[in-house]
Amino acid sequence: SITVSPSSTTTYTVTVSNGNNCSATDAAIVNVNALPTADAGADKTICMNESATLTATGGTSYAWSNGENTASITVSPSTTTTYTVTVTNGNNCSTTDAAIVNVNALPTADAGADKTICMNESATLTATGGSSYAWSNGENTASITVSPSTTTTYTVTVTNAAGCIATDAALVTVDALPAADAGVDEIICNGASTTLTATGGTSYAWSNGENTASITVSPSSTTTFTLTLTHGNNCSPTDPAIVNVNALPSADAGADKTICMN
Repeated sequence: SITVSPSSTTTYTVTVSNGNNCSATDAAIVNVNALPTADAGADKTICMNESATLTATGGTSYAWSNGENTASITVSPSTTTTYTVTVTNGNNCSTTDAAIVNVNALPTADAGADKTICMNESATLTATGGSSYAWSNGENTASITVSPSTTTTYTVTVTNAAGCIATDAALVTVDALPAADAGVDEIICNGASTTLTATGGTSYAWSNGENTASITVSPSSTTTFTLTLTHGNNCSPTDPAIVNVNALPSADAGADKTICMN
């Protein structure tokens, strides 16, 4: 018995002798079939949660290390993984090849804290976690300043240096303004007073420093009294009331007189 590993088809001849010193020969051919040229395809790079398709060539049947048996396989590894394929040709000869699927981490997207504003105010949202940012309102900077008229969710798509993306959202809640009313404008004469009565809020601040809903004023000239109203949500609209002051007439009854009885 001999063990041979020829690299090409080879004939092996044996001479057999017996005890009578007689001999004969015979031959055996070892046919060497070529191996398939196994190719698992190019290495791939994906982001976390994405998939990649690997396509093997070179044979008639394929067996992958993940248990699949088709030429093409679609994989979604959570970490960088090597996939090995065993390629078999029509002569039942097999070779292997491998393809690496590199998995890049997703960015840690953060759109910033939720904000609460009053109507007509603005809020600044600042995103972190990547190298570029795309907001749902079309802006492309890390920080954006917004003035929504109603409660709005702003979503940011964050991209890292590897080109992987993740999203996060921030809610901007818009509190309605209370209906501030400083009362009707008034007309008084110089030296008189009038009362202004505000409505619509939980606390009141007048431009003359008073902090009650109703104030009594005696301006010496036409004056605007501005009310700043504060509601339970801390939104503070303003409203003015004008007190028009009319000048007094220059009254003159004439000179004093002296007369006799009757």
